[in-house]
Amino acid sequence: MRPVLPWPERPRERLSRAGAAHLATAELLALVLRSGAPGLPASAVADQLVRRFDSLERLAAAGDAELSRVAGIGPAMIASLRAAFEVGSRLARAPLAAGCRLESPEQVFGHFGPRLRHARQESFFVLLLDSRHRLLRELEVSRGSLDQSLVHPREVFAPALRESAAAILVLHNHPSGDPRPSRDDLEVTRRLVEAGTLLGIRLVDHIVIGARGFQSLARDGWPGAQVSGASDR
Repeated sequence: MRPVLPWPERPRERLSRAGAAHLATAELLALVLRSGAPGLPASAVADQLVRRFDSLERLAAAGDAELSRVAGIGPAMIASLRAAFEVGSRLARAPLAAGCRLESPEQVFGHFGPRLRHARQESFFVLLLDSRHRLLRELEVSRGSLDQSLVHPREVFAPALRESAAAILVLHNHPSGDPRPSRDDLEVTRRLVEAGTLLGIRLVDHIVIGARGFQSLARDGWPGAQVSGASDR
Protein backbone atom coordinates (compact mmCIF):
# COMPACT_ATOMS: atom_id res chain seq x y z
CA MET A 1 0.00 0.00 0.00
CA ARG A 2 1.25 3.48 -0.86
CA PRO A 3 2.34 5.34 2.30
CA VAL A 4 0.09 8.16 3.45
CA LEU A 5 1.65 11.55 2.79
CA PRO A 6 2.19 13.95 5.71
CA TRP A 7 -0.70 16.42 5.92
CA PRO A 8 1.26 19.47 4.63
CA GLU A 9 2.42 17.50 1.57
CA ARG A 10 -1.02 16.35 0.41
CA PRO A 11 -2.14 17.92 -2.89
CA ARG A 12 -5.05 19.88 -1.42
CA GLU A 13 -2.88 21.46 1.26
CA ARG A 14 -0.06 22.17 -1.20
CA LEU A 15 -2.55 23.82 -3.55
CA SER A 16 -3.79 26.09 -0.75
CA ARG A 17 -0.25 26.91 0.30
CA ALA A 18 1.60 27.23 -3.03
CA GLY A 19 -1.09 27.57 -5.69
CA ALA A 20 -2.23 25.21 -8.45
CA ALA A 21 0.61 26.17 -10.81
CA HIS A 22 3.15 24.62 -8.42
CA LEU A 23 1.48 21.19 -8.33
CA ALA A 24 2.68 18.33 -10.49
CA THR A 25 0.29 16.87 -13.05
CA ALA A 26 -0.24 13.77 -10.91
CA GLU A 27 -1.18 15.94 -7.93
CA LEU A 28 -3.76 17.88 -9.96
CA LEU A 29 -5.23 14.63 -11.27
CA ALA A 30 -5.43 13.28 -7.72
CA LEU A 31 -7.54 16.30 -6.76
CA VAL A 32 -9.83 15.67 -9.73
CA LEU A 33 -10.20 11.98 -8.84
CA ARG A 34 -10.70 12.84 -5.15
CA SER A 35 -11.43 9.58 -3.34
CA GLY A 36 -9.39 6.89 -5.08
CA ALA A 37 -10.42 3.26 -4.74
CA PRO A 38 -10.41 0.68 -1.91
CA GLY A 39 -6.78 0.10 -0.99
CA LEU A 40 -5.60 2.56 -3.64
CA PRO A 41 -5.55 6.29 -2.84
CA ALA A 42 -6.27 8.89 -5.49
CA SER A 43 -2.57 9.84 -5.63
CA ALA A 44 -1.63 6.28 -6.62
CA VAL A 45 -4.30 6.15 -9.34
CA ALA A 46 -3.11 9.53 -10.64
CA ASP A 47 0.50 8.30 -10.78
CA GLN A 48 -0.61 5.34 -12.88
CA LEU A 49 -2.46 7.62 -15.30
CA VAL A 50 0.62 9.83 -15.75
CA ARG A 51 2.89 6.83 -16.35
CA ARG A 52 0.51 5.11 -18.76
CA PHE A 53 -0.51 8.07 -20.93
CA ASP A 54 2.63 10.27 -20.78
CA SER A 55 0.74 13.52 -21.50
CA LEU A 56 -2.56 15.23 -20.73
CA GLU A 57 -3.34 15.28 -24.46
CA ARG A 58 -3.13 11.49 -24.65
CA LEU A 59 -5.09 11.11 -21.43
CA ALA A 60 -7.86 13.41 -22.69
CA ALA A 61 -8.09 11.45 -25.95
CA ALA A 62 -8.21 8.01 -24.27
CA GLY A 63 -11.43 6.02 -24.57
CA ASP A 64 -13.41 4.64 -21.64
CA ALA A 65 -12.16 1.10 -22.24
CA GLU A 66 -8.53 2.21 -22.17
CA LEU A 67 -9.05 4.23 -18.99
CA SER A 68 -10.82 1.32 -17.32
CA ARG A 69 -7.70 -0.82 -17.68
CA VAL A 70 -5.94 1.41 -15.12
CA ALA A 71 -6.26 -0.04 -11.62
CA GLY A 72 -8.76 1.88 -9.52
CA ILE A 73 -10.43 3.69 -12.44
CA GLY A 74 -14.20 3.19 -12.63
CA PRO A 75 -17.16 5.00 -14.19
CA ALA A 76 -17.22 7.75 -11.52
CA MET A 77 -13.56 8.61 -12.03
CA ILE A 78 -13.92 8.53 -15.81
CA ALA A 79 -16.82 10.97 -15.50
CA SER A 80 -14.70 13.27 -13.31
CA LEU A 81 -11.86 13.24 -15.85
CA ARG A 82 -14.22 13.90 -18.76
CA ALA A 83 -15.81 16.83 -16.91
CA ALA A 84 -12.42 18.34 -15.99
CA PHE A 85 -11.14 18.16 -19.55
CA GLU A 86 -14.34 19.66 -20.94
CA VAL A 87 -14.14 22.59 -18.50
CA GLY A 88 -10.57 23.21 -19.66
CA SER A 89 -11.61 22.94 -23.30
CA ARG A 90 -14.45 25.44 -22.86
CA LEU A 91 -12.10 27.87 -21.13
CA ALA A 92 -9.62 27.57 -24.03
CA ARG A 93 -12.41 28.23 -26.55
CA ALA A 94 -13.66 31.35 -24.76
CA PRO A 95 -13.14 34.49 -26.89
CA LEU A 96 -10.56 37.04 -25.88
CA ALA A 97 -12.05 39.84 -23.81
CA ALA A 98 -12.86 42.99 -25.76
CA GLY A 99 -10.54 45.82 -24.80
CA CYS A 100 -7.47 43.73 -24.02
CA ARG A 101 -4.32 45.01 -25.72
CA LEU A 102 -2.39 42.60 -27.92
CA GLU A 103 1.30 43.23 -27.47
CA SER A 104 3.14 40.10 -28.63
CA PRO A 105 2.76 36.90 -30.64
CA GLU A 106 3.32 34.97 -27.40
CA GLN A 107 0.21 36.56 -25.92
CA VAL A 108 -1.88 35.54 -28.94
CA PHE A 109 -0.45 32.00 -28.90
CA GLY A 110 -1.12 31.74 -25.17
CA HIS A 111 -4.81 32.17 -25.86
CA PHE A 112 -5.24 30.38 -29.19
CA GLY A 113 -2.59 27.67 -28.76
CA PRO A 114 -4.64 25.42 -26.44
CA ARG A 115 -7.62 25.80 -28.75
CA LEU A 116 -5.92 25.22 -32.10
CA ARG A 117 -2.59 23.42 -31.73
CA HIS A 118 -4.17 19.94 -31.83
CA ALA A 119 -7.20 20.77 -34.01
CA ARG A 120 -7.67 18.42 -36.95
CA GLN A 121 -9.02 21.11 -39.27
CA GLU A 122 -7.62 24.49 -40.22
CA SER A 123 -9.39 27.56 -38.86
CA PHE A 124 -8.63 31.13 -39.90
CA PHE A 125 -9.30 33.93 -37.41
CA VAL A 126 -9.19 37.71 -37.71
CA LEU A 127 -8.82 39.91 -34.65
CA LEU A 128 -10.16 43.44 -35.12
CA LEU A 129 -8.06 46.07 -33.31
CA ASP A 130 -8.33 49.77 -32.53
CA SER A 131 -5.51 52.27 -33.03
CA ARG A 132 -3.82 51.14 -29.79
CA HIS A 133 -4.11 47.46 -30.71
CA ARG A 134 -6.88 46.80 -28.22
CA LEU A 135 -9.24 44.04 -29.26
CA LEU A 136 -12.59 45.05 -30.69
CA ARG A 137 -13.77 41.63 -31.78
CA GLU A 138 -12.58 38.10 -32.58
CA LEU A 139 -14.00 36.35 -35.66
CA GLU A 140 -13.52 32.96 -37.29
CA VAL A 141 -13.50 33.75 -41.02
CA SER A 142 -13.16 30.26 -42.47
CA ARG A 143 -12.58 26.61 -41.68
CA GLY A 144 -10.79 24.22 -44.03
CA SER A 145 -7.54 24.20 -45.99
CA LEU A 146 -6.04 27.67 -46.28
CA ASP A 147 -5.76 28.89 -49.88
CA GLN A 148 -6.35 32.07 -51.83
CA SER A 149 -9.94 31.23 -52.71
CA LEU A 150 -10.95 30.28 -49.15
CA VAL A 151 -9.45 33.31 -47.42
CA HIS A 152 -10.23 36.29 -49.63
CA PRO A 153 -9.39 39.83 -48.51
CA ARG A 154 -13.06 40.85 -48.69
CA GLU A 155 -14.01 38.23 -46.05
CA VAL A 156 -11.17 39.45 -43.82
CA PHE A 157 -11.65 43.20 -44.21
CA ALA A 158 -15.45 43.44 -44.46
CA PRO A 159 -15.96 43.13 -40.68
CA ALA A 160 -12.98 45.45 -40.09
CA LEU A 161 -14.68 48.13 -42.19
CA ARG A 162 -18.05 47.60 -40.50
CA GLU A 163 -16.54 48.08 -37.04
CA SER A 164 -14.08 50.85 -37.99
CA ALA A 165 -11.04 48.81 -36.99
CA ALA A 166 -7.68 50.54 -37.34
CA ALA A 167 -5.73 47.29 -37.66
CA ILE A 168 -6.17 43.55 -37.82
CA LEU A 169 -4.21 40.49 -36.76
CA VAL A 170 -4.87 37.17 -38.49
CA LEU A 171 -3.98 33.66 -37.43
CA HIS A 172 -4.60 30.07 -38.41
CA ASN A 173 -3.46 26.59 -37.44
CA HIS A 174 -1.68 23.75 -39.22
CA PRO A 175 -3.18 20.33 -38.35
CA SER A 176 0.13 18.78 -39.47
CA GLY A 177 1.69 20.23 -36.32
CA ASP A 178 4.39 22.14 -38.22
CA PRO A 179 3.90 25.91 -37.77
CA ARG A 180 6.20 26.90 -40.63
CA PRO A 181 4.25 29.00 -43.17
CA SER A 182 3.46 27.37 -46.48
CA ARG A 183 3.66 29.04 -49.89
CA ASP A 184 -0.11 29.60 -49.72
CA ASP A 185 0.26 31.18 -46.27
CA LEU A 186 2.77 33.67 -47.64
CA GLU A 187 0.64 34.46 -50.68
CA VAL A 188 -2.49 35.01 -48.58
CA THR A 189 -0.48 37.29 -46.29
CA ARG A 190 0.90 39.29 -49.23
CA ARG A 191 -2.62 39.87 -50.57
CA LEU A 192 -3.91 40.93 -47.14
CA VAL A 193 -1.04 43.41 -46.75
CA GLU A 194 -1.83 44.92 -50.18
CA ALA A 195 -5.57 45.13 -49.44
CA GLY A 196 -4.95 46.63 -46.02
CA THR A 197 -2.68 49.28 -47.47
CA LEU A 198 -5.41 50.33 -49.91
CA LEU A 199 -8.06 50.40 -47.20
CA GLY A 200 -5.91 52.08 -44.55
CA ILE A 201 -6.20 49.09 -42.17
CA ARG A 202 -2.84 47.78 -41.06
CA LEU A 203 -2.10 44.04 -40.91
CA VAL A 204 -0.21 43.71 -37.63
CA ASP A 205 0.78 40.05 -37.97
CA HIS A 206 -0.12 36.65 -39.36
CA ILE A 207 0.50 33.93 -36.78
CA VAL A 208 0.61 30.26 -37.73
CA ILE A 209 -0.04 27.78 -34.90
CA GLY A 210 1.05 24.15 -34.80
CA ALA A 211 1.45 21.43 -32.20
CA ARG A 212 5.13 22.36 -31.87
CA GLY A 213 4.60 26.07 -31.30
CA PHE A 214 3.90 29.07 -33.51
CA GLN A 215 5.44 31.24 -36.19
CA SER A 216 4.97 35.01 -36.42
CA LEU A 217 5.41 36.25 -39.98
CA ALA A 218 5.86 39.84 -38.77
CA ARG A 219 8.61 38.89 -36.33
CA ASP A 220 10.42 36.37 -38.50
CA GLY A 221 10.26 38.32 -41.75
CA TRP A 222 9.49 35.37 -43.97
CA PRO A 223 10.38 36.06 -47.64
CA GLY A 224 7.42 37.44 -49.55
CA ALA A 225 5.33 38.16 -46.46
CA GLN A 226 6.29 41.86 -46.15
CA VAL A 227 4.21 42.24 -43.00
CA SER A 228 4.71 45.42 -41.01
CA GLY A 229 6.17 45.23 -37.54
CA ALA A 230 4.58 44.35 -34.22
CA SER A 231 2.37 46.70 -32.24
CA ASP A 232 3.50 50.23 -31.42
CA ARG A 233 4.57 50.66 -27.85
